Amino acid sequence: MDRWRGRVALVTGASVGIGAAVARDLVRQGMKVVGCARDVEKIKKVAAECQNAGYSGVLVPFKCDLTNEEEILSMFSAIKAQHQGVDVCINNAGLAHPESLLNGKTSGWRNMLDVNVIALSICAREAYQSMKERNVDDGHIININSMSGHRVIHSADVHFYSATKFAVTALTEGLRQELVDAKTHIRTTCISPGVVETDFFARLYHNDPEKAAAAAYNSKIMVTNVLYRECMKAEDIANAVTFVLSAPPHVQIGDVQMRCVEQVF
Repeated sequence: MDRWRGRVALVTGASVGIGAAVARDLVRQGMKVVGCARDVEKIKKVAAECQNAGYSGVLVPFKCDLTNEEEILSMFSAIKAQHQGVDVCINNAGLAHPESLLNGKTSGWRNMLDVNVIALSICAREAYQSMKERNVDDGHIININSMSGHRVIHSADVHFYSATKFAVTALTEGLRQELVDAKTHIRTTCISPGVVETDFFARLYHNDPEKAAAAAYNSKIMVTNVLYRECMKAEDIANAVTFVLSAPPHVQIGDVQMRCVEQVF
């Protein structure tokens, strides 16, 4: 990771969970990390933790609503003005609503598309343009995907969410092909975790705490079969990001699929 010291990474959805863990680890590795989310106060707390820990990098909190293209473009303009541009883009932000295909609300579907697909694509495009205009030929775009982008589980609440993650799988490969056609050595990677101990279910069922708790409990049983075994942690995904960024410049890692050892789906 030495070659990334002092360089700029953008991490979307950096306020909690995987995004916060990734931002924290990149700061520890000496990078200048712009962490964005709607709740910027939580990112400020992570930044303070990094500073108190004596990490050699820095975390710069940035408030951004990824459903608003103007705010995304303003963020990239601010990064250009204050930090020259983006060398690494970690598209982590994503969300799910329990909207089935037969009875789901269009507003929920649209929100998932806006964040999981459109915002990711805008950030990837703008990151590439930032690299291109500065002749950065070794940048990296990493999309935090999901195992739900590779198989469809039997749960109507996440079928549309899964469709957005299948889109991320296709978009990542499309980016790889276009980057090759552009004769650049900028790389793109998809990291696809299975169940991770985050607040995913609490957010999915934010209007029904009992259902959120039951979903998390049942998922742990399905993943591990025995409750005393641990699921993956957000830090495990952060370690995968470091692994991908540490690969030799001539190595293209396309997709990292991650499950707990005992995960059966």
